[in-house]
Amino acid sequence: MVSNNLKTVRTQIELACKEYERAADSVELIAVSKTYDGDHIRPVLAAGQRVFGENRVQESEGKWPQLCAEYPDVELHLIGPLQSNKAAEAVALFDVIHTVDRDKIAKALAKEFKRQGKVCRLFVQVNTGAEEQKAGIAPSEAVAFVEHCRKTHLLEIEGLMCIPPFEENPGPHFALLSRLAQEAGLSNLSMGMSGDFETAIGFGATHIRVGSAIFGARQ
Repeated sequence: MVSNNLKTVRTQIELACKEYERAADSVELIAVSKTYDGDHIRPVLAAGQRVFGENRVQESEGKWPQLCAEYPDVELHLIGPLQSNKAAEAVALFDVIHTVDRDKIAKALAKEFKRQGKVCRLFVQVNTGAEEQKAGIAPSEAVAFVEHCRKTHLLEIEGLMCIPPFEENPGPHFALLSRLAQEAGLSNLSMGMSGDFETAIGFGATHIRVGSAIFGARQ
């Protein structure tokens, strides 16, 4: 059952925090519910989880308004790529956006914050593996881009996010993201998924994005 899976993941987080001498409450668990409908998500909500991550704005619009009506204290994180033409919908629905990675997105979000009178918490996505098919700003440009978002668009960036290459040791990528965050004066790190979140905790992750370990293998 997903409730048992959730309990197991929470226990693993506590053990990892203990191993790396970190406070258990220093790591936020984001349950990644992409591709799952409301019937699959409700048992996780019933088990007490309130922070969830989604990849697509359109998919989220089809299920989360009803779930949020049932559980008003839910916090929604957009962890997938954001197109500028979806900025309005993203700002309206999500509390946190992890995938700011270019000026066009930063500009669109700043415009929507002003128009809607709502501000989302923001992370800059860094493409630590320099993968052509993956979103994210180049590591060499990350610190300057954070500063650009602050000065040009008056955005408050609270952290960095990365998705290491699947076939590589994630440790060096987590270490790189941690170093870049320090250089940019940021305290939050969104890194680590079902297969490597314990390693990420060792490198200072503050937000881990766990899907299959909670919901099971996706179809």
